[in-house]
Amino acid sequence: MLQDFVFVFVAGLITALATGLGAVPFFFIEEFGDRWNVALWGIASGIMVSASLFGLINEGLAYAADGLPTLMVGGLLAGVVLVEVSDRVLDGTDVGGRSEADADTNDADTDESTQSPDAPIDVEAFAEGDPKKLVLILGILTVHSFPEGVAVGVSFAELGFDGGLGIFGLSVPVLAVFMTIAISIHNIPEGTAIAIPMRAMGLSKWRMVGAAVFSSLPQPIGAVIAFAFVRWAEAFLPFGFGFAAGAMIYLVLTEFIPEALETGVDLPRSGYRELSAGIGAGVLLMVPLLFV
Repeated sequence: MLQDFVFVFVAGLITALATGLGAVPFFFIEEFGDRWNVALWGIASGIMVSASLFGLINEGLAYAADGLPTLMVGGLLAGVVLVEVSDRVLDGTDVGGRSEADADTNDADTDESTQSPDAPIDVEAFAEGDPKKLVLILGILTVHSFPEGVAVGVSFAELGFDGGLGIFGLSVPVLAVFMTIAISIHNIPEGTAIAIPMRAMGLSKWRMVGAAVFSSLPQPIGAVIAFAFVRWAEAFLPFGFGFAAGAMIYLVLTEFIPEALETGVDLPRSGYRELSAGIGAGVLLMVPLLFV
């Protein structure tokens, strides 16, 4: 069991480290194209929705007692509620110590080059390095990253069971592999959103990478917690699968796609072409899941 927990934690850690990749292009180029970011948001969206529909929901239905997916439907609704509540908490909190109203007032006087609406953290507060603010930032990021961590953890529910892929001597569910990849891809443009204003502030490139990784550190913890829940409370597996699916689909509809369109607003056709291509590519990547 300890080996399983370590494996799931490492998978979650991989998704966190992937956020740092969003800052890597700034080691080589001055500007980072919006077209790339929009396509990545699209790929992540396509993979997550497909994984939720073809993988998580199918698994939840398979575990449903007597063919009644009551627990799974309850999990779907709970996942939506979690994301909505998290959004409201984040909207009303400013890790830099200002209220949202103050932030709106002061942002008008702030150099736009240091602002990034897609960044999940207050980069100025992070750059200051105040330990108290860093603790607050980590708390806010826990709320921000928990749904993704849950999706990774739940997807590993059948870790060690027959029928998975052999990785380091363990039978790893195909769904878990795809979900880890999906979250990692999603985290790359999020890391870029953090790096852009930090670059404008003149911070070092490795500081940008560190900030990006820091923003996703709660994900491996959330993955382990979710994995422990579904392994120790097998009767609630349908709820767990539904919970992860509900959170993922709602995140895609309310955050990923809107952020992609916001990023591509200056592109031809407002980035819809890149977003559609990315979503299509993401769905195609998940086709093998239908035959597992």
